[in-house]
Amino acid sequence: MSEALCRLDDIPDPGGKSFILEQDGKPLKVLVIRQGARVFGWVNSCPHIHRPLNWGDTPFLDLFKTSIVCANHFALFEMDSGLCTRGPCIGKKLAPFPVRVVDGAVWRV
Repeated sequence: MSEALCRLDDIPDPGGKSFILEQDGKPLKVLVIRQGARVFGWVNSCPHIHRPLNWGDTPFLDLFKTSIVCANHFALFEMDSGLCTRGPCIGKKLAPFPVRVVDGAVWRV
C-alpha cells in the first residue's frame, strides 16, 4: 500500500517524525528520518526492549544529530542502515519501513 505520510519539509533536517499507521488491521508505530533530501523509514521499536525509541515529544536524534538514539537506554543507531553501534543491542538493526520522496512528499511504499 502506498500513501503519503507528510511533506518532506514537515520533517526537520536532520531530524525525525513519528507516525502511527495501520498494518494488517493493527497499529504500527514508525519513524521517518530525514537527511537533506534523503529519508529513511524504520519501525519505531528498539530491537533490545521492543519499546518505542522515543518518549512523547523527545527527538529521535542524538545531540550531534548524527545517529538515532533510543530514549530508553541511549543505544545509538545509524540513520541510513538502522545498525546499532552503541548499547545493549549492538550489531542488531532497526526493522525497515520503506519510504520514498516524490514531488516533495514522503510516501509509504
